[in-house]
Amino acid sequence: MYCMKPIIFYSDVFLNHDTGYHPENAERLKSIRSHLQQVGLWENVRDATREATEEEIACIHDPRYIAVCRKASEGGGGMLDLDTVMSRGSYEAAIRAAGALLDAADAVMNGAASSALCLVRPPGHHALPNQGMGFCIFNNIAIAASYLQRKHGLKKVAIVDWDVHHGNGTQDAFYSDPSVLFFSMHRFPFYPGSGRSDETGSGKAKGTKINKPIRYGTSAEEYITIFEKVMNGPVKDFAPEFVLISAGFDGHVDDPIGGLCLREDDFGKLTEITKKVAHETCGGRIVSTLEGGYNLEVLAKCVASHLIALEH
Repeated sequence: MYCMKPIIFYSDVFLNHDTGYHPENAERLKSIRSHLQQVGLWENVRDATREATEEEIACIHDPRYIAVCRKASEGGGGMLDLDTVMSRGSYEAAIRAAGALLDAADAVMNGAASSALCLVRPPGHHALPNQGMGFCIFNNIAIAASYLQRKHGLKKVAIVDWDVHHGNGTQDAFYSDPSVLFFSMHRFPFYPGSGRSDETGSGKAKGTKINKPIRYGTSAEEYITIFEKVMNGPVKDFAPEFVLISAGFDGHVDDPIGGLCLREDDFGKLTEITKKVAHETCGGRIVSTLEGGYNLEVLAKCVASHLIALEH
């Protein structure tokens, strides 16, 4: 029997990824935690103690890159690129962030709950096999998709990415893999420069990568209309056995980076649409993970809206 409340995976270890005054900083999780506690949503929380192994991470990332990250952290930190900070606590936070999604996947597959939300950092969807970028060290959601197939024998996994930025690392990980559908809505042209509508996959995977680039200032109504059409069309037709969500909240109208027009309730609507398709295709199996969102007050409220919609 499924628990109706989503499981929240969180650890204070994620606060030790010290990025200083960077937009992606520990205050993001502190704000979310505080707000969820205030509104009575910080109930079904599990400590994210699992460390993803190097073998699990290496299903997506080059072992040499993993070693670079570990050594950089052990050496006190540095920069993986112009945007991506490593500190002494970053490697531990990164392997625990990836591990949280694996624990969440197990919990949902084993029937402990029908859904889970991973409040982790560093985020992951920009991380490439051999390069961290865009605030991301390891690609948490790609590692989870690979794990679901290897550990649980799933044949079809769908990844839905509504961060304002294109999840280039996730797309690249599965660009020639027909067993993983990747659907991204993102502002374009915008960082990281990928995500054109003609990027649809290669070989047998052609058509399983769905990009819906939208312009600066796109209204919430237009956004949701496009999103719902794709979810009820090609995503539903793909018939996934599990749905993973890269839940970025930087598409909010008050986000300092995003430039879109979504509000808190709109993220609840996106969640409801995704949950409906998941119920129709895979018994409601969903694991969501935090990506972007940089207005602290808004971010916390958006996460609450997302969590409430996952629950109901």
